Amino acid sequence: MIACDAQAVANLFLETGYWRDLAAFTWNLKTLEGRPAIADMAAVQLPVIRTHSIHLDPAEAVSEADGVTEGWLQLETSLGRGVGYIRMKEGKIWTLLTTLHELKGHEEPRKLRRPMGAEHGHDPNRLTWKEKREHEASTLGVETQPYVLIIGGGQGGIALGARLRQLDVPTIVVDAHERPGDQWRKRYKSLCLHDPVWYDHLPYIPFPDNWPVFAPKDKIGDWLEMYTRVMELNYWSSTRAKSATYDAAKGEWTVVLDRAGEEITLHPKQLVMATGMSGKPNIPSFKGQDVFKGEQQHSSQHPGPDAYRGKKVVVIGANNSAHDICAALWENGADVTMVQRSSTHIVKSDSLREVCLGALYSEEAVANGITTDKADMIFASLPYKIMHEWHVPQYAEIKKRDADFYRDLEKAGFMLDFGDDESGLFMKYLRRGSGYYIDVGACDLVIDGSIKLQSGKGVSHLTEDAVVLEDGTELPADLVIYATGYGSMNGWAADLISQEVADKVGKCWGLGSDTTKDPGPWEGEQRNMWKPTMQEGLWFHGGNLHQSRHYSRYLALQLKARHAGIETPVYGLEPPHHLS
Repeated sequence: MIACDAQAVANLFLETGYWRDLAAFTWNLKTLEGRPAIADMAAVQLPVIRTHSIHLDPAEAVSEADGVTEGWLQLETSLGRGVGYIRMKEGKIWTLLTTLHELKGHEEPRKLRRPMGAEHGHDPNRLTWKEKREHEASTLGVETQPYVLIIGGGQGGIALGARLRQLDVPTIVVDAHERPGDQWRKRYKSLCLHDPVWYDHLPYIPFPDNWPVFAPKDKIGDWLEMYTRVMELNYWSSTRAKSATYDAAKGEWTVVLDRAGEEITLHPKQLVMATGMSGKPNIPSFKGQDVFKGEQQHSSQHPGPDAYRGKKVVVIGANNSAHDICAALWENGADVTMVQRSSTHIVKSDSLREVCLGALYSEEAVANGITTDKADMIFASLPYKIMHEWHVPQYAEIKKRDADFYRDLEKAGFMLDFGDDESGLFMKYLRRGSGYYIDVGACDLVIDGSIKLQSGKGVSHLTEDAVVLEDGTELPADLVIYATGYGSMNGWAADLISQEVADKVGKCWGLGSDTTKDPGPWEGEQRNMWKPTMQEGLWFHGGNLHQSRHYSRYLALQLKARHAGIETPVYGLEPPHHLS
């Protein structure tokens, strides 16, 4: 067992070193920045976590470049095993990532531990696999209670449900849609993944090697439906959560559901909000919305272009959804105008894939032995505080590579930005900054005028048949689409539980970077995501497919530890700063 000299541990790091821990030592997702913070965490946690070993992985090579030595680690504590990644400068640790991958005595039944499946021999009372599944599905939530209730059955809820299934945690996933995958199927018909396939696998079952690089929404919907069946999830479709209250004395929730018209009450110990990457649709309020005689839709409600051939459409916003919707409307013969009120970050899909993602998520990376798990770990090993240092030169290269493209966009009147520090897409996404678009073709339509553009102007009001901008420009419209994003995920908690609980928890997402739309103070991790919150038994899970896959592992292990009765002393759990 390793000694618990906290200051000695801190002295292994540079003065400006970083230790990012994903549940292995902190039972939290926490980044310690600098020796004092590292020493404090080590003093509190090492005596109770009890480290058995941390050493270089003998199966992996150590690399050196530009004065930095880096390599893979294996770690073991009294409770679990995990994986780490280390970077060193001048003989000291610069960045350290430690992650929990399994709990001792509760390992997943994978590889050599996989179940036999067939039960050889003779037993007149034996149940088949199908009979066992049918019994479980018919009794869980009726005769027995789930330990975890996941509200939201998109990629986040499904990925977490699959992890918990492997850890033998009784779990129900509920979703208001009729079928798994309908969250994708029911969006506008041109929707597709803008991230490449190597970045988007779900846990346990990667996409096949003939899967398209950019999957259409209906193909993703079918995959998610298949996934829920193959991974044997207890998935309740056509089920809407109506209310939830927490009984601190019992340590459990009372959740009222409407399941296909039948009211059902469940009492899970843990409640996970997996209601999407963001919160409720953000619909701006403009004078005249009540007098406009045409249709008004948030982008999440837009059914596609089929009914709008020959119609005049105004799309307010210039993000991913706005571009996709505008392009599809133009293809279908609509007269469409995009209203860009503030600058937008644009990156061509090919450039993003080749310059930013290719080293970790690509066919070449796979050929070089970088599995999805390895890629996720390397990506996670970059502390958020210095992550932009990797991205700034990448986007400088992209700006040079696509200089003509950006020149043409600006010539068309489009307002561009690359983030507050020129670090581009990933940091804007993580900081919840202003809009961005991964270009898969719509920008050419903006450049040549097929999609009309009004930029740098706000909306003044709506009339019966037009959108009027602040400078008096009048845009005749049969349909107005608000591609104006979403609020914080805790808005769902306010509706389901109470505003008091939502305020107690605070905002979800964002780093506190003091950049556009991400006010400080600095948090160091995504607010409230995949980790304990100030409300006992309440968790938030979501993000893109990459985040749903990777962070579902750590959330599932935190939930399993509680289910198994393991002590989980959480380090660094703090109230939101507005309540401090």
